[in-house]
This record gives sequence, structure tokens and C-alpha cells, in this order.
Amino acid sequence: MSQNEEVTGVLPEDNAAKAEKFKEEANEYFKNQDFNKAIDVYSKAIELNPTIAVYYGNRSFAYLKTECFGYALEDASKAIELDRNYVKGYYRRAAAHMSLGKFKLALKDYETVTKARPGDIDAKAKFTECNKIVKKIAFEKAISVEENKKNVADTINLDAMAIEDEYTGPKLEDGRVTLKFMEELLDYYRKQNKLHRKYAYKILLDVKALFESQPSLVEITIPDENKFTICGDIHGQFYDLLHIFELNGLPSETNPYLFNGDFVDRGSFSVECIFTLFGFKLLFPNHFFMSRGNHESATMNQMYGFDGEVKSKYSAQMAELFTEVYNWLPLAHCLNKKVLVMHGGLFSRDDVTLKDIREIDRNRQPPDEGLMCELLWSDPQPQPGRAPSKRGVGVQFGPDVTSKFLELNKLEYVVRSHEVKQDGYEIGHDGKCITVFSAPNYCDTMGNQGAFITLTGKDMKPKFTSYEAVPHPNVRPMAYANSLLKFM
Repeated sequence: MSQNEEVTGVLPEDNAAKAEKFKEEANEYFKNQDFNKAIDVYSKAIELNPTIAVYYGNRSFAYLKTECFGYALEDASKAIELDRNYVKGYYRRAAAHMSLGKFKLALKDYETVTKARPGDIDAKAKFTECNKIVKKIAFEKAISVEENKKNVADTINLDAMAIEDEYTGPKLEDGRVTLKFMEELLDYYRKQNKLHRKYAYKILLDVKALFESQPSLVEITIPDENKFTICGDIHGQFYDLLHIFELNGLPSETNPYLFNGDFVDRGSFSVECIFTLFGFKLLFPNHFFMSRGNHESATMNQMYGFDGEVKSKYSAQMAELFTEVYNWLPLAHCLNKKVLVMHGGLFSRDDVTLKDIREIDRNRQPPDEGLMCELLWSDPQPQPGRAPSKRGVGVQFGPDVTSKFLELNKLEYVVRSHEVKQDGYEIGHDGKCITVFSAPNYCDTMGNQGAFITLTGKDMKPKFTSYEAVPHPNVRPMAYANSLLKFM
């Protein structure tokens, strides 16, 4: 409503008609998978007529597609508040709860849908699947309390695993990763072959021991003339990972890399990505670095495909072992005491120091609040101050928050990942908060470029290389995801 219009209790008819037109326009953007534009236009419809449940329900769906689960939850709840009988509102809210790992709350909403639509086969299937997950979690909780559960790593018997004569893939040399092994592995994976499980398990056990020896905040020294590369989310896009190495060279002692979380999930070549990265970590332990992302967690892996992919290509036991390994991934890296790199972002309070980050007890699943949670989940916002996260986890932080944090810790800028950007990167907060995202055409739908950052020790100035997606074999993203999400 314009400021000149007189406010009355009744919505002018033309506003209602305009709002409906905006909704139709937004629906077209949604169909064409331009979800951000759809959100903008649904918002215009809501501004003109904030009483229609469908507008909020549709915007909630678009927010789900852009991983703004907190906003999706809000909109779905608003839609239900406006119309208790709007079944899609419960569907959307259940999907948002599922995406955040809040399975009991999701189950409640799916139950509402099945009661409202007893003949809806899809709703029944979703309710049944969600119910299975809730029961499984309760069962696992009970077992772990009873048994004081042993580490999976301690139960692996490598000696009992034979290498069959017909296996022609890469082989570890005296149980060690070599450059020859890594080069052969990349080529083997490119041709869609599978690393032998004995070698896969050996890599996991060795890399777990290596990560266990590292602090939660790793200090990295980059000599003056040396180049250093930072990559953002890879999300199981193995062929794009190969493309990064083609553009920028394979990792080596003279070509060090830091991969900043979210190596797996969504993309359906996550197993190939993670063994490639873990292999390079073992080969160059002091020149190849990996930060934990919000997707290196059991709940996310169960929902977004990694768990299903590991079970399909290997076993449930290996999926559990991955969870143990991820618990030991470092949470942040500090470069030359000048640049802090973490997956998500900054904090809900102003007094956090590097010492606080270094002392985080990280060997666990990411909590719902606190420093570890915020390092993995937070996002920057253009306006000053803080706001509740659009994701429903972590916080949003403004340029003033970034500035205070840098000043307190005598740093120059922060680098984070976690968000799709059209050019693969974005410079925010007066150059002090940089986002880098390395999965181009994310999920085969977003049309974005990927990017990586290179800098030298001498000046630490970030340089950006953007690139397009490359073709990959015909296995679609989310092929291994939980069935509840595939049709969200």
C-alpha cells in the first residue's frame, strides 16, 4: 500500500488483483527454478495482501529450495495461522523441520496432513518414512546409553579384508598414500570405478588419527612468495573438483590448498570427492587442509544423500565411521595470523577470541547453539547488528560485528563459504568478509559459477578465479537423498 493511500480495514480491490498477478508471476519464476526472483515477487504479493495463506506457503517452498530453512519455517507457520485447513502449509513446515533435523516436529505435521487427507498416498508415505527415522533415532539413543558404544574405528579389521585378483584399481604402497596412488585414483574415479574397500577403510582410519592430532583452530604459515588456494563448498560435484585441479594444479607442497567444508551431500559423487580430499590430506598433511562444514554431520548426511551413497557404494559400517572422522575435522584455520577461514561465520556475541575457538571441544555432532554451531552455520547480512538466521540455525551478522571481531583478534578479514553466489564468490562488509563457493551450477539447477581464492604470503590479497560447471555422468544430484527430500 502506498503512503498516500488511506488506511482502511478493507483491502482495495486492485491491490488484491495486483497481489494475485504477482503470485502468478512468482509461480513462473519458481517453475523456471529462479527461486530468489520467485521469493522477491511472492514478497510483493504478500506486501499488497498479507492475508492469503497460499502466498506464504509458496514463498516457504521457494525458501526451502534456497536452503533458508528458518524463513521457510516462519512462512509455513504463518500460512497455517491464516488458514488452519491449508494442508500444504503443514507439508512445507514438515519439510523445513526435516531439513533442520527436527524429525519429531516434522512427524507431528505429517500426521496432521494424513488426518486431513486420509487418501493421500504421498502424505502417508512421508509420514511412514518420518516415523521410521524418529523410531530409529530413539532406538540408537537407547542402545548407546546401554552399551556405552564402542568406536566403529576400533572394530575395523583390515587384515580380514582380502584384495580380490580381479581388482585393477589403485593400490596403497606399504599402506601409504603416494602421488602415484592419487593420480591413478583421480583417473579411476573419473571412469566411475570404485576404490577397494580395504584401501577406503585404511584411508579413513589414517585420516581420523591425523585429524585427532590437530587443534580445533589450525594455524597456517604461508611464506612470502608462496601461493595458497582456498576452495568453498564442493557438495559431491567430483567432476567440478577435477576441473579445479585442472585450472589450478594438483595439490602439492608448493601448491597448498584449504577446502572449507561441505565436501559431501546433494551431489551424487560425494564418496569420490571425500576420498580424493582425504587422500591428499594424508599425502600432504602440512600443505592440504580441510575445515568442517555444516554438512559434515550425521543428520545432514542422512537427509541429503551422503549416508545413502556410502551405504550404496560400501556399507552402513563405513557410513558410521565417516561420522566419527567428521567429528575430528578442524573448525577453522588462521592464515599468517591475518585471515580467519571458517565454513559458516561469526558469533552471537562480541567477545569471542581465537583462543576461544582453539579451545572448542569439537569431537561431537554439531550442537544447535554456541560457538561451534555458529562457525558452521552463520551467514553475513548487509545491515548492521545481528538477526535470527534465515536457516533457522546460527545467526546473521552485520559489518559492524565483523569489524569488531577483526579488531579484537588483530585480523584483516574473514573468508567463509556456505552460500551459493552467482560468480562463485562475494566480497562483503567493506572487503572484510569474503564468501567463496566452489560448486558451479549447484545441484544442476542454480546456474551459478564456482570460484576459488588464491593469495600469496607476502600481501595476503585475495584473487578470484570463477569457472563454469563441467559435464558429469548421468547421475542426478540428490540421487541418494532421503526420499522425504526428493519431492520436497
